[in-house]
Amino acid sequence: MRAIGYNTPLPIEQDNSLVDVDQARPSPSGRDLLVEIKAISVNPADTKVRANARPEPNTWKVLGWDAAGVVVEAGPEASQFKPGDEVFYAGSITRPGTYAEFHVVDERIVGQKPRTLGWAESAALPLTSITAWEGLFDRLDVKGKGVPGAAPAILIIGGAGGVGSIAIQLARKLTGLTVIATASRPETKAWVSDLGAHHVLDHSKPLAQEVAALGIGQPAFVLSTTNTEQHLSQIVELIAPQGRFALIDDPKTLDANPFKRKSVSVHWEFMFTRSMFGTADIAEQGNLLNEVSRLVDDGTIRTTLAEDFGPINAANLKRAHKLIESGRARGKISLSGF
Repeated sequence: MRAIGYNTPLPIEQDNSLVDVDQARPSPSGRDLLVEIKAISVNPADTKVRANARPEPNTWKVLGWDAAGVVVEAGPEASQFKPGDEVFYAGSITRPGTYAEFHVVDERIVGQKPRTLGWAESAALPLTSITAWEGLFDRLDVKGKGVPGAAPAILIIGGAGGVGSIAIQLARKLTGLTVIATASRPETKAWVSDLGAHHVLDHSKPLAQEVAALGIGQPAFVLSTTNTEQHLSQIVELIAPQGRFALIDDPKTLDANPFKRKSVSVHWEFMFTRSMFGTADIAEQGNLLNEVSRLVDDGTIRTTLAEDFGPINAANLKRAHKLIESGRARGKISLSGF
């Protein structure tokens, strides 16, 4: 089968940073599904792994997690899906990726593809939807116990990115919170406003001052999707006492001590945790994706696809990686077909 991989971590500009390769078609076992890939999308995680993770000698590492496709075979213990089912999912970081014609995935982290979306639009959703959902509802518990005296509001830093784009919609449609999102360019400000943010702030300016100028009080919740290290002191200042703060990116260091005087709880969200450790609640990711699919089909939320880069091949994936690494992408980038 056709696939795209690399055997040495390289800058994306180099010829061999991503290469078209031929690999054996995998076979499903246990609760696995074999999926024929129709579309994929590219995430910052793809670029980080490509730049840093060294494959075993004389092997190709195939990246990619987001996918939409058709089940062609089910393992002997699989019971939730059958050949012909249209699915979408975000895979596991511990297994070969979705930059391939066929891919094996545990059925428990798979959802039914939205009926109202095409392949590329569906592939844009899984990883970011899981991250945003877990960040909002499992980590921050935005629908649970409130924060006394705080503004019933959430600040989403990096609102135009993949996670921010779906988090804005989930917070706006499924909670009563005031949604504050950040963006710094005219096109990204328009994007997050169109997705439903009540207020759009410029994260190139001091955020505490920007939030204070809204006149609504200190927000109970903050979700940081990017450049957390750069904004940390501002988050400490702007968040309400006893507030809850979650982040998804990878600051070189994270000094949580300044949060102590406000008794702010700090939460990491890493959507691969359940699949990586085979947690007892691993099937919650499949359930979550089915709910996202339902919300799309009933018109509550929409895909965050911003650009379709065409067929799945090394050249187009290099274009996608370059755009993500530039920091100027908005929403999601998908590729469709081989």
